[in-house]
Amino acid sequence: MLFTSSAPHIRTDDSIPKIMWGVVIALSPTCLYSFFVFGWHSVLLMATCIATAVITEAVIQKMRGVTVSVNDGSAVVMGMLVCCNIPPEINWWIPVIGTFVGMAIAKHCFGGLGFNIFNPALIGRAFLLAAYPKDMTTWTIVGKAAQVDATTTATPLGMLKEHGMDALIAQFGGSQFALYKGLFIGNVGGCIGEASALLILLGGIYMLYKKIITWHIPVYYLVTLALFTFVLGGDPAKPFSLFSGDGLFAILSGGAMIGAWFMATDMVTSPIAKKGQIIFAIGCGIITYVIRRYGGYPEGVSYSILLMNAVVPMIDRYFPNKVFGTK
Repeated sequence: MLFTSSAPHIRTDDSIPKIMWGVVIALSPTCLYSFFVFGWHSVLLMATCIATAVITEAVIQKMRGVTVSVNDGSAVVMGMLVCCNIPPEINWWIPVIGTFVGMAIAKHCFGGLGFNIFNPALIGRAFLLAAYPKDMTTWTIVGKAAQVDATTTATPLGMLKEHGMDALIAQFGGSQFALYKGLFIGNVGGCIGEASALLILLGGIYMLYKKIITWHIPVYYLVTLALFTFVLGGDPAKPFSLFSGDGLFAILSGGAMIGAWFMATDMVTSPIAKKGQIIFAIGCGIITYVIRRYGGYPEGVSYSILLMNAVVPMIDRYFPNKVFGTK
């Protein structure tokens, strides 16, 4: 017997596996370039994070008596994102703990995919920052900016926080263009997934082309961060200088690009309606700026997204999708 419902009948071939494996494809160029920049240890970390995510999900789903769905790619995406948010020379067992916490607590304690409130990969990162702060803030420096092999607060954001923009530019031979080039193409220190803003952007464009995400969250996030940095200033060495901040540096440095394109756009933990997504993105941008500018930690992307994840239910309540056929 054929059952029908009232129009409109909208057909789509989208599925969770198709979306998740699409994200894997989009993120792969960034990860492959990171392996080239940071070496074989980063490959080991990526494999370890993915394996931990897949095994943890399979075991928990088996214990819960539900269908084991590791083939849908969501666990692979989560493992890749955890790895993209850690330093390239960290001990391998530390991201194992972070991946397990993100998968077991942030995802499956809430009921699994589609029910989690917070982004699991960012919960894993936040846990590691609290539990292993020294390991999570020791970086390998590469390219022309290298002065030492590994040091704390040696990323561009760390240099800006500690010494100001002039000292940061001096690390790149006194050339601001060289600083932008290093951040865009990728020859500076940072997390594994921060190696190249260009490849992150290309991955984001691929997801837009495949309609995995929409442009609203990444664009409004980055524009808000750049605008607040430019208007209110971003250099601690010049605390009272308005309209002097470097907005381009703000969006190219740290985790802004990968956060805007790959983590803030998570369909489970971001708003449904376009207006809600814009509000969510603007909130992420403002909080990122405030943490970077006034907080003790030079980066604020992960915390900004997690804080805005907490208010997504309220955003969806007050800015719902328009019901088709209604005014």
